[in-house]
Amino acid sequence: MTFNDIFKSSFFESVTEFSVVDTILGLAVALAVGLFIFLIYKKTLAGVMYSSGFALTLVGLSLVTTLVIMAVTSNVVLSLGMVGALSIVRFRTAIKEPVEIVFLFWSLAVGIVIGAGMIPLAIIGSVIIGIILLLFANRKIHNSPYILVINCQDESAEDAVMEILGKGTEHYIVKSKTINVGGIELTMELRTKDASTGFVNRISSLAGVENATLVSYNGEYMS
Repeated sequence: MTFNDIFKSSFFESVTEFSVVDTILGLAVALAVGLFIFLIYKKTLAGVMYSSGFALTLVGLSLVTTLVIMAVTSNVVLSLGMVGALSIVRFRTAIKEPVEIVFLFWSLAVGIVIGAGMIPLAIIGSVIIGIILLLFANRKIHNSPYILVINCQDESAEDAVMEILGKGTEHYIVKSKTINVGGIELTMELRTKDASTGFVNRISSLAGVENATLVSYNGEYMS
């Protein structure tokens, strides 16, 4: 066997010729859809901490996946090797919000669909998914819950606090009550009326109330 026989193996000959125009078109569409996913991510962001790195990942993931699928569809042998190579990749980056998983899979799905040549499916599907996410993200079902921690000196101050909470909040429930030598500590979960927190000022000005602390509560970092 000579060197010419090696380089004329079936592996090299089985690679299907690809179109430069189709490759550029597919990557351009993947970029456009990736930017659309990026915009939807910014619009539906629930918190105030915007991650530019994660947003850039959404765009890059669409492009990289499209490129990989284009290569896989051009050669059966290459597709098997690609599966084996990708199986050793491990992602250890922590996901901050559960909804971020949706955007990651969305970017991956867009890359797979565009790489397979089904560009209309990627565009129509992305528009529908984006509209659904925008509708649910902008729909405010109820006011956000809060945790209120109050330190009172005696029962009379406690009764005055309960009276203000009954009028100033939509709903409240006592989660814990601690009595010690210094007084009474109350921890309550509540929902505000029209996102107003003015009742905390009235509580802190009561005689016998040492301090009042209001903390936003989403059920993830407090129990």
